Amino acid sequence: MSEVVFSGAAFVHGEVLGEIITSDVELSFWGGVDPFSGEVIDRHHPLSGQVLTGKVLVIPGGRGSCSGSGVILELLLTGKGPAAIVTEREDDILTLGVVIAEEVFGKSIPVVVLNPRDLGRVATARYARVDGSCLVCGDDANALRALPLATREPADNAADLKLSKADEAYLNGTYGKAGQVAMKVILRMARLQGANQLIDVTQAHIDGCVYTGHGSLRFAQQLRDWGGRVAVPTTLNSISVDHRRWRAQGIDPAFGEPASQLGDAYIDMGAHPTFTCAPYLLDTAPQKGEQIVWAESNAVVYANSVLGARTMKYPDFLDICIALTGRAPLAGCHIESSRRAALQINVPRLEGSDDAFYPLLGYHVGLVAANRIPVLTGLEQAAPSQDDLKAFGAAFATTSSAPMFHILGVTPEAVTLDDATGATNVPTVEISVGDLLQSWRELDSAPDRWVDLISLGNPHFSVSECEKLAALCCNRTKHKNVSIVVTCGRATHDKIKEAGILSELERFGVQFVTDTCWCMITEPVIPPTAETIMTNSGKYAHYGPGLTGRGFHFGSLAACVEAACTGVTSNGSPLWLRDD
Repeated sequence: MSEVVFSGAAFVHGEVLGEIITSDVELSFWGGVDPFSGEVIDRHHPLSGQVLTGKVLVIPGGRGSCSGSGVILELLLTGKGPAAIVTEREDDILTLGVVIAEEVFGKSIPVVVLNPRDLGRVATARYARVDGSCLVCGDDANALRALPLATREPADNAADLKLSKADEAYLNGTYGKAGQVAMKVILRMARLQGANQLIDVTQAHIDGCVYTGHGSLRFAQQLRDWGGRVAVPTTLNSISVDHRRWRAQGIDPAFGEPASQLGDAYIDMGAHPTFTCAPYLLDTAPQKGEQIVWAESNAVVYANSVLGARTMKYPDFLDICIALTGRAPLAGCHIESSRRAALQINVPRLEGSDDAFYPLLGYHVGLVAANRIPVLTGLEQAAPSQDDLKAFGAAFATTSSAPMFHILGVTPEAVTLDDATGATNVPTVEISVGDLLQSWRELDSAPDRWVDLISLGNPHFSVSECEKLAALCCNRTKHKNVSIVVTCGRATHDKIKEAGILSELERFGVQFVTDTCWCMITEPVIPPTAETIMTNSGKYAHYGPGLTGRGFHFGSLAACVEAACTGVTSNGSPLWLRDD
């Protein structure tokens, strides 16, 4: 094609020329891209197996985990990242990783947002040159290099933001270097989000404690060494190892030590060592309407949707910046109008469904909704439990970039359809049994029926899930060749230990791991000989094949226990999902 010039919005300025790599499917960098090689490892993504290094990545936007910003930071620090990122909408997670690399480490790449129509045209070309807010594409790299472009300097919109005296004090360094850098990052993101002021938050949950490589450790230790201290009560997400027991578990010190040190750096800044990806299970869970800053995709979705608290889907690193100052941009789901549904999804009635229904439905709804907040109808009489909503939300957050969902008659802001939509007409999508069956086959993808490892607790198991597991395991015998491992938070582990549930499950052969979660677990917690893993988590069934290189089966908790006892899974999808 001949050269075509487009004008967009430069979220991070820069100039680069590179070969285009493109997909019309959103990409999660965490669990989707190897931070050390730049390879796309999401085995469900069209770009699976391709390497992003040095390419101009053209995608609609990001999705999935808040830790994607950490992966981008690591890619840029190691020289394995893309040359530029071009999307059709603002994406805080993708942008923030580049902003931190630029502000703290002096590394950067352009990040440009184009009109969706223009993005589609760019995707048909072989090369793209990015220069500030301008992008020119074509099939002749030399011609693109020679073409003069009229670029604009980055606009300084500082005057558009109303700062309090405390905000200005942070920005001027009155509260130290860490607070100053944190406020600079917050204001930069606030401008990109279109916020005109900052608000107070009551608590924070930090996802940046996940070890994505040495860059994430350097960032946290730098803030700590600059004297950083959290300004609001702050909990920590799962880290990448069991903080107290990783040595006993045989974790390689080359990984275990920096991963543990990363957790220590956040503790040194005043965060509580909760180490759970399910902070909504803690006694400190926020109330409806409370303004908070939470990262970790499933936690964000649960807080907004089920608890009715208010948080954006904060990227790793922005979470700690806000925790250090107690101030967040007034944007996104902090605002009432931004919490309304933009899509109605009608769910079919499935008689006799089990607890695998909700993670399966969340996974599929995320694919359908993409970046839109959905409201689901058809579940008004289903009475899903908190565990069901946890499983739904985690799977939804895996395939969608939306920060929340509504379920009519179930979630607090969807008492009526008008409540959820703001009394506006929205598009409607019908989900069929066949649609769900197709998603089941994506999650239950291992070619053989045998199972070597049962993986439970992604997100972390609750007390009620441990009780249900104990009831299913009662008077049964685990197959000698099958391992069964549960991850949970320290608070949950203490409660089930006191109640005697822990000892019951350990007698059956269940192993417990705290502080970390399945998306970070590696060998030897995953036995080196294990070739096939079964899980009841839609999130882990999606990420697991790329993260572990193993085959995966998906099913209900009861099906997982059955496989733990027999060593094999049942044949095919469950009866309630068959429409023949």
